[in-house]
This record gives sequence, structure tokens and C-alpha cells, in this order.
Amino acid sequence: MIPYGRQDIAAADIAAVVETLQSDWLTQGPAIERFEQAVADYCGAKYAVAVCNATAALHIACLAAGIEQGDTLWTSPNTFVASANCGLYCGGAVDFVDIDPATYNLSISALEQKLERAGKAGKLPKVVVPVHFSGQSCDMEAIVDLSRKYGFSVIEDAAHAIGGSYRGSAIGSCEFSEMAVFSFHPVKIITTGEGGMILTNREDLYEKLQRLRSHGITRNARFMQGESHGPWHYQQIELGYNYRMTDIQAALGASQMTRLDEFVQRRHELAARYQDLLQELPLTLPWQHPDTRSSFHLYVIRLQLDKLAKSHRQVFEELRGADIGVNLHYIPVHLQPYYRQFGFQAGDFPEAEKYYGEAITLPLYPGLSESDQDRVVAALKSILS
Repeated sequence: MIPYGRQDIAAADIAAVVETLQSDWLTQGPAIERFEQAVADYCGAKYAVAVCNATAALHIACLAAGIEQGDTLWTSPNTFVASANCGLYCGGAVDFVDIDPATYNLSISALEQKLERAGKAGKLPKVVVPVHFSGQSCDMEAIVDLSRKYGFSVIEDAAHAIGGSYRGSAIGSCEFSEMAVFSFHPVKIITTGEGGMILTNREDLYEKLQRLRSHGITRNARFMQGESHGPWHYQQIELGYNYRMTDIQAALGASQMTRLDEFVQRRHELAARYQDLLQELPLTLPWQHPDTRSSFHLYVIRLQLDKLAKSHRQVFEELRGADIGVNLHYIPVHLQPYYRQFGFQAGDFPEAEKYYGEAITLPLYPGLSESDQDRVVAALKSILS
């Protein structure tokens, strides 16, 4: 089976983890800060906060943005459920904005129209979470212009997108947002096994995020009440969580960062090769906006079903039957049974639903050989013929 995604672990990565295992620190040690600094420097952001996974990162980013009961978070329906769940974790409500039919990212025109209606109804969102689907940035300048007009905060869900850029700036620079979140799951661009990170340029958010990932505890005298009891003293000043990353994970992440550009370049080479090999088939291939450089976490094709005798499901299952580990990103979140209880139903976000009925994610990862890629293409051609 050729998987749709896979980590790439080198000898240097293993050595970095072994070195940490043999050190005095396994958690909350110097490897965390090294990894945070490496990512912040790469992206051009002032601050970075490493956590145990990207869902935790989204959760505390929403808390830091002030979401609470009575507030609403808007995001894309074409995403993993965590992009929406993070608003519910904070006691808020969630709504969605349909996707652009070319990029599969949040549609700017749909967002603008929805904001205009919400403004008249007095129901504007507290936070909008644009999702950089497959590694391609949303139109962040347009989103931040709307945020200034309508008064919402922006948290970038950049789980797919480390190593990508928008208008010449690295995704994660937070030039157009309060915070940006990365994922380091094994199928992502770089990995820490499990892990996530929040980037920001605001010192107040940075300090709050640091507390929220570690029980709401501080040792900083600026935030403490009364006088210190001694060098051991700490205070819990808010309700936080145990969302810390270990030094073992951070050591792997810092090592992986040294190959980030190499990983993204290889993904681009494979994506370009797919574009050449698949262009004659009845497929819609990924389109890249000229303002963006995707990190190509995913390579998603759409079946032109009006030109095929087979259904979406038949093509998917036949590819799996040929040991091609295709996947589908994503089932629209509003169609999940849990979200239907809030009143969402089929037809609410037609572009996302149409996309879901046609999309298939093909294998794409740095270790994918050209011969294996040829096998994927050959299977697809045979099934579609």
C-alpha cells in the first residue's frame, strides 16, 4: 500500500532524539525553546509557543482571543473538525463560510456577504479561523481588511502550511492575523510525532498562551498577587491546561526544521509531475493562486463525474483495491452528526458539499518515489478509462 502521507525521518533526527533522551531534560527543557525559536525565526514572527498537538493550539488560541459563551467563531466547512471544535471548547458557538471553488479555501465573497448580513443582525463573529487548505494560504489581506471593518480577530489554521508563503511572507509571520497555528502530526510537512505551535507578534498573547498551556501557572512576578514566598513560588492565576510538548518531541521538530525547505521543494516537484501526468484525464487538478506558494501538504484531484461512468465511491474504492492509499479531505464539518444538532443541514454550504462529492487525495510526501507515483497514475488511468 502506498500511503497518502508519511513522515520522513533521517539519521540526524534520530540522533537529536537520542541526545535528548541522554540529557538531563525530557520535558520543559531547552529543546522546547530551541524549536520555538527555529520556527519563529523561519516564519518571521516574534513569538512561538509549542504545545502537545494542533487541536490544543487552536483551543488556547481561541481562549487567548477571548472567546466565551455568547461569542461565535466562523471557519471553513472544508477542514478537520478541530478547526470548529476549538470554539465550542471555549463555550462559544460555531458557524461556517462556504469555500472558493478554485482554491477550496474560505471564499472571500461568501465571507463578505455573510458579514454584511451578520452586521445588520447584530450577530458578528468574535473570531474567524481561515484554514490554509492543503498548504495554500487563504487571501489573508482581504480577510484582515474585513476584520478591521467588522471587528473580529483572525486565527490562521495553518496546520497544513508551514513552509508556504503568501505575497512573499512566510505563512506564520502573523502579518495578517493575531495568531497562526501549525500541526506537526506525522503526515504534515515536518513532524514531532504529535505536536502543535502557536505563533504571534503580540507579547500579551504570548504570555497568556504560555500560561494556558501549563495550568494557568506563572512564576513571573508581574502577574503574581502579593509578595513572593521564595525562589520556589508560583501562582495559578487562571484556568489553564496541561498542553505542554516534551523535549523529546521538540528535539525531533528542531531537527526536522533544518530540512523544511527540502521537504517543500520535493512536494512541489511531485505535484508538478502529477500535473503533467494527469492533465489529459477527466479530472480537475489543484490550482495555485499566484499570490501564494503552497507547502503542498495535500494533492487533491476532483473527478469530473459527468465524463465518467463510475461514481466517486467506485473510483475511490478501486484505487484502494489497487493498494493506492488515497484519502478524502474533508467531510464538510457541518454534515457531521454532532454539528447537525445545531441546525446545520445538507445544502447549507453547497460549494463545500460539491467539492466533497468529487475530491480524492492522492499520495504525496517527500519519500514518494517516481516509480510509486507512476503506479498511482497508472492505476488512476486504468480505473478512469
